[in-house]
Amino acid sequence: MISELRRLIEEKCPASVDFVLLKTIADIGTGSSDRINQDENGIYPFYVRSQTVLKSRRYLFDEEAVVIPGEGGIGDIFHYVNGKYDLHQRAYRIHFIDNRVITKFAYYYLFANFKSFIMMRAVSATVTSIRKPMIEDFPIPLPPLPVQHEIVRILDSFTELTAELTAELTAELTARTKHYEYYRDYLFNDFGSTCPEVEWLPLSDIATDMYRGAGIKREEVTEAGIPCVRYGEIYTTYNVWFENCISYTMAGSKTFSHGDILFAITGESVEEIAKSCVYMGHEKCYAGGDIVVMKHNQNPKYIAYALSTTEAQMQKSKGKVKSKVVHSSIPALKEIVIPIPPLEEQERIVSILDRFEALTTDIKNGLPAEIAARQKQYDYYRDKLLTFDVVSI
Repeated sequence: MISELRRLIEEKCPASVDFVLLKTIADIGTGSSDRINQDENGIYPFYVRSQTVLKSRRYLFDEEAVVIPGEGGIGDIFHYVNGKYDLHQRAYRIHFIDNRVITKFAYYYLFANFKSFIMMRAVSATVTSIRKPMIEDFPIPLPPLPVQHEIVRILDSFTELTAELTAELTAELTARTKHYEYYRDYLFNDFGSTCPEVEWLPLSDIATDMYRGAGIKREEVTEAGIPCVRYGEIYTTYNVWFENCISYTMAGSKTFSHGDILFAITGESVEEIAKSCVYMGHEKCYAGGDIVVMKHNQNPKYIAYALSTTEAQMQKSKGKVKSKVVHSSIPALKEIVIPIPPLEEQERIVSILDRFEALTTDIKNGLPAEIAARQKQYDYYRDKLLTFDVVSI
């Protein structure tokens, strides 16, 4: 496909390409709708100031155009639209009125070059909003139409292949994760036949101590000092176990140590409330507010794995009301019941799940890296295809 494009370029534009300003070939303006016009039962796409396309019962335009936000996601969000659509009052439409340009070609060119154009004209490091003159003065190349058509065909193919790969890799990750979760839950539900000595005990009988951490404000987190964990990091950063903290502070007061279980007792989801993990490092660390620390005499990783099962999470979520902020407590945590086999059996289960965890982590890290590599490859070829020498503006 690249060779065909090169042949076309040599044939149709052997020298270089004319650039023109958008204002000379396009009708540029905003919509008049607001979020109040959003309707989930609407039949028309409603473009706002985000990557997400909403729905509306009405349409303002029936045309082929490129849509970009006037605020938020500047230079990162582009929509190609062909048909009837509704448009937010702070989103811009670029409708081409010159038959020398193919709208889809312009869409790809804007996607590849508009952000750098805007940033060169920015006073600060970021651009929070754009105005119509900034769009109007964007220069766009006008290679012959056969060249534009071939570039669009190639980039459409690349886009489709990248989307298919991302979907396949995401499905693979989901399948592997479900496989791991199924086997993990099976191990903790099959003690009747494999280990009759198991006891099902509440955390109140397992814990030797259970206490809350103390608040560590955002401004008290430093680049150096004593390691610490804030409750939100349990949701976003730490998996079943961890050895090193990502944050530091000099303002903590409640500590935790090797083998301690940490629960996040505040969250945004009933399904994830009281997510827990175990610290396997050896430094003294501070526990932030809305964290409960549990000390015990069992295998640390075993307790962490047991508390990550579907059954344990159901117990953590029991009785919680879905709202903007969900809370748990020490009394609620103490009621959670998990199986406690002899330490030798705990070690056996941990060795199995550690291997599963390592494989799953490799996949979680490897698949996004593969997706990023393919996207980088796509970006490289897109930029090569959309680079032209300037004749005039």
